[in-house]
Amino acid sequence: MKYADRAREIIDIEIKGLELASRNLGKEFGRVVDLILQAVGNGKKIIVTGVGKNLPIGQKMASTLSSTGSPAVFMHATDAMHGDLGILSDGDVLIALSYSGESEELINLLPVIKRKEVKIVAMTGSRDNTLANHADEVLLVTVEREACPFNLAPTASTTATLAVGDALAMVLLEARGFKREDYAKLHPAGAIGRTLLLHVRDIMRTADRIARCKPGDSVNDGIMAMTEARSGAIVVVDNDDKVLGIFTDGDLRRHITGTDNLRDKKMKDVMSPRPITVVQDHLAVDVLAMFEKHNVDDLVVVDQDARLVGVVDIQDLPKLKII
Repeated sequence: MKYADRAREIIDIEIKGLELASRNLGKEFGRVVDLILQAVGNGKKIIVTGVGKNLPIGQKMASTLSSTGSPAVFMHATDAMHGDLGILSDGDVLIALSYSGESEELINLLPVIKRKEVKIVAMTGSRDNTLANHADEVLLVTVEREACPFNLAPTASTTATLAVGDALAMVLLEARGFKREDYAKLHPAGAIGRTLLLHVRDIMRTADRIARCKPGDSVNDGIMAMTEARSGAIVVVDNDDKVLGIFTDGDLRRHITGTDNLRDKKMKDVMSPRPITVVQDHLAVDVLAMFEKHNVDDLVVVDQDARLVGVVDIQDLPKLKII
């Protein structure tokens, strides 16, 4: 057996399951979104529950919902019968995950839940099962078959369930007008949060940490300035500090072999004009995108009059725990 070929066949089965799950999304998906929007708008929450292989799927779904502004918690179906039902409050929305719709632990919960003013959304493989029959809304996650060779182990079905859960979270995010800044506030400890909370002014080099020179200065002068500032680039400015160009250590390496008497050359003759610039009010996440887009290691920070105010050196970002 060619293991890689078999692996591709398994992934193809899961892809087909995702495609079918996508086609099955209809008006009921919109109703579920509206139902959740109303609940969250009233200060209520989303409860996700499931057992077996759907347990980690449900945990991830609840986590994604919460991290994108839709308050959600995971409730273990078994633990619910031993006190965790206290999580449920009138007005909440319960999302129950069961491909068969006949999971005993979930079915045992239904009579108790139905006595509360809680809307039930079933994510299941068909409309004709116990869970679906007791739900207020049904989101189908039907797949043609599992990727398991015995068609038994939940594989394609759990992948489809996870994908529909992600789709629900992202649609809710957009419907609620959730912004990048809101996301950062919920992720203050991670690199993502830092890039969204920090601005360019918080991460740029200033004052004597910037290497700068005039267009008439020699390359040798520029090298000395770069060395003193411990910088990988020197910014060329005029008498009013307006940015004219940049000369990087990469430029230096490129010129060494092809330019005679390089050290005596004027900076204006070797600099790269019109360097990539950014303003200090931009978010740090914008800087990451610019580094990647333009394939540079240094960004020049300017004010509204194109005067030099700072430099962002990509080598500083790991120390700031941004990348």
